[in-house]
Amino acid sequence: MAYLDRDGVRIYYEQRGAGPAVLLSHGYSASARMWQGQMDALSDRYHLIAWDMRGHDRSDSPDDPALYSHEATIADMAAVLDACGANRAVIAGLSLGGFMSLAFHLAHPARTTALMLFDTGPGYKKDDGREGWNRLAESIAVAYEKKGLAAAGAGAEVSVARHRSAQGLAHAARGMLAQKDGRVIESLPAIAVPTLVLVGENDKQFRPSADYMSAKIPGAEKVILEQAGHAANIDQPAAFNAAVRAFLDRVTA
Repeated sequence: MAYLDRDGVRIYYEQRGAGPAVLLSHGYSASARMWQGQMDALSDRYHLIAWDMRGHDRSDSPDDPALYSHEATIADMAAVLDACGANRAVIAGLSLGGFMSLAFHLAHPARTTALMLFDTGPGYKKDDGREGWNRLAESIAVAYEKKGLAAAGAGAEVSVARHRSAQGLAHAARGMLAQKDGRVIESLPAIAVPTLVLVGENDKQFRPSADYMSAKIPGAEKVILEQAGHAANIDQPAAFNAAVRAFLDRVTA
């Protein structure tokens, strides 16, 4: 467990194990705590790295909303890898963390060994879809500003987080959850690294996204995890870890 300084913003990260590096990015309003089961199960063969996004849990929540963005998140991910001595890694994440993993690959393809995309989506090509998503992000931000941390959802991955700043989460919703363009979704056909797309059987919101990504990313492997919802790694940890290990063993051999 450690921190790195990003121009005055402290970013929390932790690492365990040795071998090929795997960077795990959490979903919005979750934290690195959601990956405990994977840190325990997979660090026997892999260098597992998890971190808290700015505005979340143990990382800082700066007051300036301009310090929350996709670009800042990508730069934080690269800085975490640097701090852990990992020039390249399997880039993985759930929900917002999965979207940011795709964004990281777009910015740093040479640092991406493979992608693992869990219960996530690639964004929107059309403005109306993006505008609807951004209205949702704004409503979440307003809820945090009005209700404080009581606005946090009841998802399994969220309930294990220990956030300190409702305003930080509101800034993160506007700057990191919201989307500006379609660059990420448009990048899918050009992805040339091995990719695992995994989604919970009961994650109705992201099942269509999983179908879309696995069809658009060349050679992508799709896994539907039975009796799992949005937090597939927590709902069905043994099956999740088995699917991830099988993929990692193959693509990092």
